[in-house]
Amino acid sequence: MSQHLRYADADPETQAAVLVEIVRSEPVLMRILMGTRSLGLLDVLLGAGAVYNTVWNVLTGRPSLSGIKDADIAYFDGSDLSYEAEDAVIRRAAAEFSDLPLPVEVRNQARVHLWYPQKFGSPYPQLTCSADMMRYYASKTHAVAVRIEEDDRLSVLAPFGLGDLFSFRITPNTALDNRVTHTAKGERARSIWPEVTVVPWPD
Repeated sequence: MSQHLRYADADPETQAAVLVEIVRSEPVLMRILMGTRSLGLLDVLLGAGAVYNTVWNVLTGRPSLSGIKDADIAYFDGSDLSYEAEDAVIRRAAAEFSDLPLPVEVRNQARVHLWYPQKFGSPYPQLTCSADMMRYYASKTHAVAVRIEEDDRLSVLAPFGLGDLFSFRITPNTALDNRVTHTAKGERARSIWPEVTVVPWPD
């Protein structure tokens, strides 16, 4: 087995422990996780590309932050679903993370169902917590997030498991009609991490 696949067949507990170790080894990710505390956001997660791309970079020996476009922070606050309330949080986050080498995008998951149809032309379910968002990602592989707890422990959330991530395999999630997104993200990933295999969207 190739060295980058050394955790592909590991048990779920080992894979989660490796992911936590990798995240802790990346100063930018830890700076973001600590910064989420300063923002005081509810049900906050750091997820998607900043996490799974960091794992791929470490396991393939690539430079830190290679191929990472931004860092996605999700929170869930159903008390105020206005654009203005979310925008205020976005502005606070921009100030908090202004020193970082990559942009940080913050979104209230309680609002996604309000703007998604207008942007993408299809309905989106109303979520009940931040982790719900991962069930609707275009690819199951990308559905991974990390939270820093009050005791500094890192919790891993991955509704489809971590097997695809550590197998460098991008697997479609057909919960929504995300064929175009799955294909585009797969092509981009292959251009940066040629070790990746992309499972085609089912016909």
